[in-house]
Amino acid sequence: MRVTPTKPLPTKPLPSAAPPAKPSSSERQKPQSSDRQPHNASEGTPVPDSRAEAPPVIRRAEVVAFALVALLIICVVAVLYVAKAFFLPITMAFIIGTMLSPAASLMERYRIPRAVAAVLIVIAVGATVTFMLGLIAAPVMEWSNNLPELGARLKEKAHLFDRPLALWQELQSMLGGSDTLATFQMPKFEWVQPTLEFLSPTFTEFLLFVPTLILFIASWHELRRAMIMNFGDRPVRLRTLRILNEIEEHLGSYLLTVTMINVGVGIITGVICMATGMPNPAGLGAMAATLNYIPIIGPIATFAILVVVGLVSFPTIGGGLIAPVVFAAAAFLEGHFITPTIVGRRLSLNALAVFMALAFWTWLWGPMGAFLSSPLLIVALIVKEHLMPVNSPQLPSD
Repeated sequence: MRVTPTKPLPTKPLPSAAPPAKPSSSERQKPQSSDRQPHNASEGTPVPDSRAEAPPVIRRAEVVAFALVALLIICVVAVLYVAKAFFLPITMAFIIGTMLSPAASLMERYRIPRAVAAVLIVIAVGATVTFMLGLIAAPVMEWSNNLPELGARLKEKAHLFDRPLALWQELQSMLGGSDTLATFQMPKFEWVQPTLEFLSPTFTEFLLFVPTLILFIASWHELRRAMIMNFGDRPVRLRTLRILNEIEEHLGSYLLTVTMINVGVGIITGVICMATGMPNPAGLGAMAATLNYIPIIGPIATFAILVVVGLVSFPTIGGGLIAPVVFAAAAFLEGHFITPTIVGRRLSLNALAVFMALAFWTWLWGPMGAFLSSPLLIVALIVKEHLMPVNSPQLPSD
């Protein structure tokens, strides 16, 4: 079989590619098509007319609103400071009345009228406070009558610090300082009367506080119902009811818990003073329990008083410092371990917030403001939690 070879087909040369046409002037002015924008965006080229990447600008309305709020806060603080004789007893009556309302409700369950329960509760609280003040007043009056003698004893003990003061004076002279600490001088006792006037409330404030407290406890249910029904919207009423119930629950728990802890601190302080031979252990224990209602400052003041009493009462400085050192250890355990365990996370407060509230209310209203600082902080945190809930996502853990 013969196979004839096939001839290859003639191939035509491919047409050469035509050069790209130059865009016209009208086409050059057109923007790029939308199909190329994602490619440019992925390369990180910013869009010239995009407003999303513009830097934030503080609007004038926000500045005005901030200034108005700041002026409102300044005005409120000024009014509270100037009108202290009116607002302090009213605020204290409201706070303490809210704390004591659960006790009145408990007595009301046993068919005791709420007005009678309010009077009985105020009488019981007043008797307890009078008893504590009586325990404290007896040694204070005895020490105040012997202030010159006690000052002379304390000055004798202070000779131990003559050499450290001399070294400090020499260091100051080397650095070019003044000789202000050349000799140790005892402080004068002219501060006693102004201090007592600062600590004790006036008769007008007391006369305004007691009737307001009784009337507030007796009419708390009506006041709460009036505050709730004052709003027309049902969700707002429910929110107000939750806020009031939570404030009453937290303040009542705070008062009961703090009172139990302070009674324990007073008993332990009295036992420490009795075991170490300090004078008037009952009065010192009552003083420790009373001052412990003021956070941070109360234990520090108790420690300072125990140091002074120990240095005056004992012949040696080491013997006089035994009771203050043991009390400092007990106060440290109470403040860092016992109280957080009893109070729990629900009533735990930030230490910085407690200190700032204590400093502010003490500056504004004195010792009574220091007592009210923690309850007012609790009320503010509860109101903030309900009115401004945190809906933002949580930050990742470290």
